[in-house]
Amino acid sequence: MIRRAIEGDPQKVVATTQACARHMIAEGIFQWNEHYPSLSAFERDLVNQELYVLEVDKAVIGAIVISTRMDDFYQAIEWLTPSTKNGYLHRLCVHPSFQGKGYARKLLDFAEDKLRNQGCLSVRLDTFSKNVRNQKLYEARGYQRLGDVYFEQKSEHPFHCYELVF
Repeated sequence: MIRRAIEGDPQKVVATTQACARHMIAEGIFQWNEHYPSLSAFERDLVNQELYVLEVDKAVIGAIVISTRMDDFYQAIEWLTPSTKNGYLHRLCVHPSFQGKGYARKLLDFAEDKLRNQGCLSVRLDTFSKNVRNQKLYEARGYQRLGDVYFEQKSEHPFHCYELVF
């Protein structure tokens, strides 16, 4: 079941992202670490009512942030649609013990349907350039890679920006 996050969920989501970070680092993907994503980021997402969690047997095993606010670092990207009514996805995660079972696709289906029903023109996101698995997932869903942004505090490598037009 996917639902809007409630009080107490951000701590559960951080436990999942920390497990994901360890898993990615073991595979040589230095996208997340013990500092990012942070509890304060998920608490802010909760307050903004943008954090959604995926539960299996009453345990939070995944999450996604669904927003309609464009972060400043996306301004430099030449998007396919006007930046007037778009959705933005952040911090998609599924606990490594549950990966490969279609849960990321379920979270994306949920987010895309939600944004489409809100009248958004498209959905936008970024993913780490060294995370080929994520890139394949987004491209298989019809997302188009449009450019790169850099987060020097995270990595010297770029993050690829993608857009799916509805």
